[in-house]
Amino acid sequence: MAPSQALRRWLVGIALTLGLLGGGFALFAQVAGERGIAPTAASSDIEVKGISIDVQGKSAEDARTNGWREAQRKAWETLKGPKLSDSQLEGLVSAIVIERERLGPRRYIATLGVVFDRSRASGYLGGAQQASRSAPLLLIPVQESGGAFITFEQRNPWQRAWADFNPGASRIDYVRLSGAGGDSLLVNFGQTARHSRAWWRSTLDQYGATDVLMAFARLDHQFPGGPVTGTFTARYGPYSRPLESFTLKADSAEALPAMLGQAVERMDQIFTGALASGKLRPDPSLRLGAGGAIDPAILRLIEIGRAAQARRSAAAAAAAGTAGPRIEALPVTGIEPGEAAVRNITVQFASPDAGAFDAALGAVRSTGGVRGVGVTSTAIGGTSVMSVSFAGSLEDLAAALEARGFNVRRGANALAISR
Repeated sequence: MAPSQALRRWLVGIALTLGLLGGGFALFAQVAGERGIAPTAASSDIEVKGISIDVQGKSAEDARTNGWREAQRKAWETLKGPKLSDSQLEGLVSAIVIERERLGPRRYIATLGVVFDRSRASGYLGGAQQASRSAPLLLIPVQESGGAFITFEQRNPWQRAWADFNPGASRIDYVRLSGAGGDSLLVNFGQTARHSRAWWRSTLDQYGATDVLMAFARLDHQFPGGPVTGTFTARYGPYSRPLESFTLKADSAEALPAMLGQAVERMDQIFTGALASGKLRPDPSLRLGAGGAIDPAILRLIEIGRAAQARRSAAAAAAAGTAGPRIEALPVTGIEPGEAAVRNITVQFASPDAGAFDAALGAVRSTGGVRGVGVTSTAIGGTSVMSVSFAGSLEDLAAALEARGFNVRRGANALAISR
């Protein structure tokens, strides 16, 4: 790495740390600027694009009217709806999107999109598409160009293509970010390669998603303003598992937005096919139960692993001739008499980096009496906050954490811990 690049990254890290510790002034500088692109087509309406029209009429206006009516009929046939009259279809249409058009004295040639109001059209379509939609999935668009990977750090054509996409007719419930504010810090290219379940649970919880989809686009320009070759890869899950890849080509820089729009439509088809085949089942390790507790399925897996480890340890001890009395693990079926009630306690902890963040969560989660841990605030380089469900009093939890080597400061139903 060049010295100037290393120095720049070091200064950015120092500025971010000072912003978190000193009131957020430097942090504001890191997230300000023109980088957010809000989804322009975020409605739940049903849109059908790319309808080719070539009709004639008594005048230019009559030809356009005939073309729009034919586009409505073709779009309705694409959705496999029942046969309706033109007046009935006009009552279901909320907008006509003109992609390209050419007008003549008595002829109309165009490529149109038709948007149907879902609340009115679902009565004819049966609502099957809505019933079979996926769980909310966070979308991370990543553009690679010139060896640089960009998500929301700056505005880019791939981000804009996803912002212009209307997912109303899709079976995928996309959670699309604008990229403004802290989005560029929480969701970046580094997040796509991060495997920490604590990080992913915290990020997905903030955006109301259950799992993640990743759309990679590598753009190769032959020369400035010339042809552009795009290689697109659809991935899913925190381990960035590939689904399918494809390649498209734009003849010039002016044709790049149209190519990216086509790539987005094809990506949606890939994700929809993966949903139909069962590949997009939400990862149970990313879900939290009620009150921030770990999902019961994960707890059962942990118990099975611990029991297997105990059996292996007992077998090894028996082989060495030092095996003691065997203790069988019995499942806990209820609260023992005299056991303390479970209460929620707020715990603040220092999180200078991702390793310290994960280590603190793991140490508190494994403390005796802790029933569940949920992250309520994440601040890398500062102080994060977790909510701990603990069977006992505040003093009991403080004593248990001190026994594990933590420095504990007590407050009103809250603790502050550090190493």
